[in-house]
Amino acid sequence: MTLRHTLLAALAASTLAAGAHAADLFVSIHSGSAMAQGAGLVLASQALEQKASVRVLLCDAAGDIAVAGKELPTLKPRNVTPQQMLQGLIQAGAKVEVCALYLPNTGRQASDLLPGVTPAKPADVAAHLLKPGVQTLAF
Repeated sequence: MTLRHTLLAALAASTLAAGAHAADLFVSIHSGSAMAQGAGLVLASQALEQKASVRVLLCDAAGDIAVAGKELPTLKPRNVTPQQMLQGLIQAGAKVEVCALYLPNTGRQASDLLPGVTPAKPADVAAHLLKPGVQTLAF
């Protein structure tokens, strides 16, 4: 192989490898534990940095992360709350929803949610999960 062919092969391989990293990540967070919530949000953030499409579904106690003005514990080592982490994800382009059961079962309204957080539509979530290549994480 000539140097030119070697360089072209390396470029093609790196292009294929880069394309393989761009994926869909679906993160479902339902835990009331701030550390579990933070772990899910950190991984979602890292996936966004690696050019994945990220969708986050918050349900049960984790839905509280999306309530504007909610007091939440600060997590080390960055000294941020799960809500601050969530806001960073939204600003970076993640789609964030609360599950369809959250609002009616907590007495909250969509207007109580942070900007960029919407109530999920179960049919849309199911269709997204059924797409080929969607990776899922649950916390």
